[in-house]
Amino acid sequence: MNNLERMKRFHQAKWNEPIIYEISEPGARAVLVPGPCCECTSAEEAVASLPSAMLRKESPKLPEVAQLQLVRHYNHLSQENIGVDGNIDIGQGTCTMKYNPKVNERLAGDAKLSEMHPLQPEGTAQGILELFYRTGELFKEISGLDVFSMQPGGGSHGVLALASIVRAYWRDMGEENKRDEIITTLFSHPADCAVPIVKGYKVTIIQPDAEGYPDIEAFRAAVSERTAAIFFTNPEDTGIFNVRIKEFTRIAHERGILCCYDQANANGLLGVTRTVEADFDMSFFNLHKTFGAPHGCGGPATGMVAAKKELRPYMPVPLVEHSPEKGYYLDFDLPKSCGKIKSFWGVAPVVVKAYSWIMSLGAEGLREVSRVAVLNNNYCMKKILAIRGASISFPNHRPRVEQARYSWQKLKEDTGFGTADVQRCVADFGTHYWSSHEPWVIPEPFTIEPSESYSKQDLDDYTAVLAEIARMCYEEPEAVRRAPVNSTVHHIDHDYFDDPAKYAITWRAYNKKYKGYFEPR
Repeated sequence: MNNLERMKRFHQAKWNEPIIYEISEPGARAVLVPGPCCECTSAEEAVASLPSAMLRKESPKLPEVAQLQLVRHYNHLSQENIGVDGNIDIGQGTCTMKYNPKVNERLAGDAKLSEMHPLQPEGTAQGILELFYRTGELFKEISGLDVFSMQPGGGSHGVLALASIVRAYWRDMGEENKRDEIITTLFSHPADCAVPIVKGYKVTIIQPDAEGYPDIEAFRAAVSERTAAIFFTNPEDTGIFNVRIKEFTRIAHERGILCCYDQANANGLLGVTRTVEADFDMSFFNLHKTFGAPHGCGGPATGMVAAKKELRPYMPVPLVEHSPEKGYYLDFDLPKSCGKIKSFWGVAPVVVKAYSWIMSLGAEGLREVSRVAVLNNNYCMKKILAIRGASISFPNHRPRVEQARYSWQKLKEDTGFGTADVQRCVADFGTHYWSSHEPWVIPEPFTIEPSESYSKQDLDDYTAVLAEIARMCYEEPEAVRRAPVNSTVHHIDHDYFDDPAKYAITWRAYNKKYKGYFEPR
């Protein structure tokens, strides 16, 4: 049996599993919470000792579930999921899925870290503060920048920190109200547009030229005395690296504009090129994803912010610093700071994992990560473009860095099946597939990012799955219409999710909107 035949025999556990509130039973308990750890003789006395403003008017409406039912519930949910430990997930494009060393999970879970409290005295937290500081020192080499904050809790949160620094800078310069515009590009990460809008900026989006580069003449026309900053992802989500990037930063700097670099997709650049060489003033990196902690949706995240020393006064507080007198300490003495971006000081377990990953690889290892990621991506590109019905965005610009955005437009024209149909079929092979950010600007898109973790056999197997699904679209259309049959996913009405009036993202909101009451049954 070859690997494709084995993958076609995949069959996932499928449970008609209710959400936890629906299995709630009044009085059921998974664990008995100990009484108050104080001198009070009863829980009533402990409650009476609290300020009235801290007391709830009524108990929180939490699910009540016995321990065995709780274990079954979460086991059922886990069996309905697939991930890097169980399948080839290079189809999760732009997310840099890779092998995350399990030893680093052990380090991050050590009681010396997991039992710490973020408010304990600095003198008792020298170890983790040193790791934060040393991680910043490593990134001085990786990025060429000078100051670092590991406070943001993810990539988009890192963009929020950059936008906050921009606003704090122009406030200090007395031009906060004048500099009210941000420029980004169509294929930069969507957060580079959305987050500045949240911060109150107007956003101009530069369209690509025929080669897929941001149109430089459109950029020249867009910059003005009102432009506060540019937010560029490079390589962009198409996988195209903008080789003219320094021309964009030069034009911006000539007008006094700050240059912000979204380096969420840095997996193909480590040891190859640095932020400072593109002349950006600040950047953020995902310590998850790129630097060896699980993707944010599968674990905690950190969007580390980096900047030139001139921007230190505007960085989030506190910064982790070191001196012979104080040791490692939290520096709150930044009166011009953009403020705190997140509660406490950062997601320490992610920093531990990233530091461990970088130190285990060393400088040459980081370069090898990027070389292999680029090699894997271009190998996949060659295989995918040989599949009937597949094409690539901006075909006049064939080289890509660590990922690429493809199109099934020809498949759609030939068979009536598009990327959503392929996506449903992929689930029947026990693997995963992502189209693109929405709204689609590439017709019938799909995005593949094979990082350094995947072998040639993995790449051959995954592209063989795509080739088999394309064959089915042309030769076995009924099988495609029925898909998926072996997975937990099913064909859904996507229009339902395009209507904000129908959104209910919490159990309470769902009950209010669709059942007319607030309490769980």
